[in-house]
Amino acid sequence: MSEASTSIHALMTRAPVIPVLAIESADTAPAMARALVEGGLPVLEVTLRTPAALPAVEAIAREVPEALVGVGTLIRAEEAIAARDAGARFLVSPGLTDALIGAALNVDIPLLPGVATPSELMQAVEAGFDHLKFFPAEVNGGVAALKALAGPFPAVRFCPTGGISPGNYLDYLALPNVLCVGGSWLAPRDAVAAGDWSRITALASAVAGGRSAVEPARSARGAAEDWYSVAGEEDPGSADEALR
Repeated sequence: MSEASTSIHALMTRAPVIPVLAIESADTAPAMARALVEGGLPVLEVTLRTPAALPAVEAIAREVPEALVGVGTLIRAEEAIAARDAGARFLVSPGLTDALIGAALNVDIPLLPGVATPSELMQAVEAGFDHLKFFPAEVNGGVAALKALAGPFPAVRFCPTGGISPGNYLDYLALPNVLCVGGSWLAPRDAVAAGDWSRITALASAVAGGRSAVEPARSARGAAEDWYSVAGEEDPGSADEALR
């Protein structure tokens, strides 16, 4: 990656939560992005799950330059070119393939690839990635799994996504190998439909200080507790990330 590219580490440490956005209309995208940025969450992932995704990225990049907008749900190599042309600053994929690695290098945009198992993690590390998306987090063991992975993979840092909610995001941020989390509850559909941007700003503000909120508790624990844990029986929990 060139020096002009924003590194994945810089993106993951910019704010404790990356809003994961499935945008239905590009017309609302700038106002939504502005509300999230004003709430303290400047790093935004727009998923390729709607036809409006790339036009929304283009509108955000053009009208809200203070936002660091990326494209998620990247599963085909050709999507990297379209994301770059729309103004994406980073790419996020649910998994990792050789084609995606090559595409990210060709467009010179940093890639945050997803992993769910130790074998996938090993393949990602062999490919040169040490900043990864743990997805889907809750159904793959959640906090307990990430604690267990910290022992054999101490240099890897994660952005858990999938099942993250206001009720558990601080548990994830308390882990030393987690730099941020991805969450879809920051822009509720009813708030977007109503143009209730102040509500979205308030939701963002409520989590923007999440990292600092867990630091005192983390520093009070010993290093052994932070880094080494035997993963118990998985408790997938709920994959519903809606705000309750």
